[in-house]
Amino acid sequence: ERLAWEQPRRRGPLREQLTEFALREAEQLGLTGLGVLSGHGRALISGAEAAPVLAPLLPEPVDHVLLQADLTAVAPGPLTSELNRWMTLAADVESKGGATVYRFSESSVRRALDAGQAAEELLAMLERHSATPVPQALSYLVSDVARRHGRIRVGTASAYVRCDDPALLDQITADRRSAALRLRRLAPTVIASRSSRAVLVDSLRAMGYAPVPESLDGDVIISQLDSRRTEGPAPVRQVAPTGEPDPGVAAAAVRALRAGDAAHLSRREPVDAPGGQVPRTPATATISKLQDAIRQGMRVWIGYTDSQGNATSRILEPARMEGGYLTAYDETRAAVHRFALHRITGVSGV
Repeated sequence: ERLAWEQPRRRGPLREQLTEFALREAEQLGLTGLGVLSGHGRALISGAEAAPVLAPLLPEPVDHVLLQADLTAVAPGPLTSELNRWMTLAADVESKGGATVYRFSESSVRRALDAGQAAEELLAMLERHSATPVPQALSYLVSDVARRHGRIRVGTASAYVRCDDPALLDQITADRRSAALRLRRLAPTVIASRSSRAVLVDSLRAMGYAPVPESLDGDVIISQLDSRRTEGPAPVRQVAPTGEPDPGVAAAAVRALRAGDAAHLSRREPVDAPGGQVPRTPATATISKLQDAIRQGMRVWIGYTDSQGNATSRILEPARMEGGYLTAYDETRAAVHRFALHRITGVSGV
């Protein structure tokens, strides 16, 4: 009602939502309880300090924990702000309640080391704020993680310079013009840079050197002429003037058509193939018929089993037979192929 009186133009659901938000946040912060102002809330409204009013209501913060042998630490009450920040950094909260339980682990100790803490500082902090002696398991954990921490380092580099002559790299790093490249010496023959490879190559060439770019595999990248960014117009196809065709071309076309017809008829009407079954003959007869076909230049119709076990038929012109394979012109595929002799089921004349 007070808001409606002081801000009559702010009407509708927005005013009610803002009021609800403010009251909810005040209750969550402890300024109100069950819709009534708290004592320290009244102190804040009047401009006085709320700490003296809150002090008798809050437990006294503690500055120590109880370290246990299972790599846990028990805080018997709310910790001081400094100790709470340090425990949150070096350990993970496992449970909360009347007493907070923290657990030390390899990842939590590494987190503290990443924040700049040293192993000696961690152990000294534990000894200073622990009501019990530091367990041996926790000391070993901190020492082991600290021993392995930082042995491998990872940085950022966009390009590198390598040269078999360390003196030349010394000359590059000593040159004042290379300051903008942010060079860093990684090895006697390797320099890393935060600049890109193209910028690094152009800058070194401007300084009077003659570097060449290389790929990830260490191969030299060959520069090519700039290609057009867009394709040009398609070439105009020249159409030959109409007229009588070349006799040679016409004869070749006729021969190709007749060969195709003959192959088609030979596939449709194979000899000695009753019922449309693929030829099947004994192995000795198969080899003998193929040898005769090679000597006489005859076409044969064979049955052939592929690698999947499917039986097919082929019209072939055998050329030679050696090493357990038959080389022949396959009219059904219009190409020269090699056929394994043990897969040929039979041979029949065409």
